[in-house]
Amino acid sequence: MTRELRAPRFLAALPAPVRWLAVPTALACTVVVLVGSWSRPEKIETPDPAPKAAGYCRALAAALPQELFGHPRKDPTPASPFVAAWASSPRVVLRCGVDRPEALNGPAALDVSPMIDDVTWWPRELGDGGYRYTTTMRKAYVELTVPKGSFANPMDVVAALSPAVAANIP
Repeated sequence: MTRELRAPRFLAALPAPVRWLAVPTALACTVVVLVGSWSRPEKIETPDPAPKAAGYCRALAAALPQELFGHPRKDPTPASPFVAAWASSPRVVLRCGVDRPEALNGPAALDVSPMIDDVTWWPRELGDGGYRYTTTMRKAYVELTVPKGSFANPMDVVAALSPAVAANIP
């Protein structure tokens, strides 16, 4: 005993060309919606530094490289002198003028922090395997987020940006 598959009544009432295109059209619309949702820009909080720190951050923003290991600089919109990003995948983000991390007031302040080009970077591993580095002993705090998978060695990014930080933030 074989059962014959029949189209639902609302489809059967439509002309044949419309019925044939209904499923492909629905699939195409689904793909468009999914692709559109993937390309949403991530929200990056813009710091609000004190006036003196803001001056240092503006100088740093002008000195940052336009390319980082082959990835062009692609700052978030709206543009801010306090946030820089590079088009790695996922992207590396530098924020200048952030608040002093609260964890530096506790025992975490004693963690070993690498010094590169006279800039001390306090590292924190993110839950997803990436790293967030924050400068210490500077007149403005700089935070550098290197997500997992953006670069093989996150310290390469820190080393590449340290000279600009050292030259512009005392």
